[in-house]
Amino acid sequence: MAKAAGMIKIEGTVEDLTFYKQNGKNFVRKKGGVSGERIKNDPNYVRTRENNTEFGHSGSSGKLLRMAMGSLVFKAKDGRLSNRLLQIMSRAKNMDTVSARGLRQVGIGIVTPSGRQLLKGFDFNANAPLNGVLFAPFTLDTATGVFGITDFITAEQLQFPEGATHVSLQSAVLAIDFSTEESELAYSNIVNLPISLTPSTLALTPTSVPTGTGLQLFLLTISFFQEVNAVQYSLRNEEYNVLNVVEVV
Repeated sequence: MAKAAGMIKIEGTVEDLTFYKQNGKNFVRKKGGVSGERIKNDPNYVRTRENNTEFGHSGSSGKLLRMAMGSLVFKAKDGRLSNRLLQIMSRAKNMDTVSARGLRQVGIGIVTPSGRQLLKGFDFNANAPLNGVLFAPFTLDTATGVFGITDFITAEQLQFPEGATHVSLQSAVLAIDFSTEESELAYSNIVNLPISLTPSTLALTPTSVPTGTGLQLFLLTISFFQEVNAVQYSLRNEEYNVLNVVEVV
């Protein structure tokens, strides 16, 4: 490391030199690290190449799931969703016990019993976990995809944001194959209820139950609204909007 002297104080990188300021003084150092070309070809970095390949594959698998969710994911997500999915996909990839290192696949690991458990109960919005918002017992028929709640008292069995007057619930079934990257999503009807002490019974029935060679994800989303002059306005509050993987088969 050398101290930079002169009237012009540079900050940034010029060719292989990096100029920076520290404690009010200007310094310059030569860029270090291993070149990308060496990482690609040097036998000493074979483990690094394997890790990089699997890391990229895990990231792509997380993106595949987000895209397959359609508009649902925009209703309830947090700022760390991509990173949290990357962690899950990396763990799923590690459950592939048949592929060589560097070639392990999310699509193989995630269909194992342990792999399926990684996604079951996953909240796309970590600020609003399902078990922290909905306190009513519910049923799910995985054969028909029907999600139901009996005698649902919204004012007592929901943790809702200030100002909310209504709540909407919708379910969906996603069939997704991480190996072929094929997916199909079927939505249920939307049930909109006032937040009150009046019991309601609801049934969310998807238009179909997609099947495939990968996984079936049964999803539930909960969104809150405020009614003003007979018009309901969405409360864009990440703390309470829910999108949860209720079951994985």
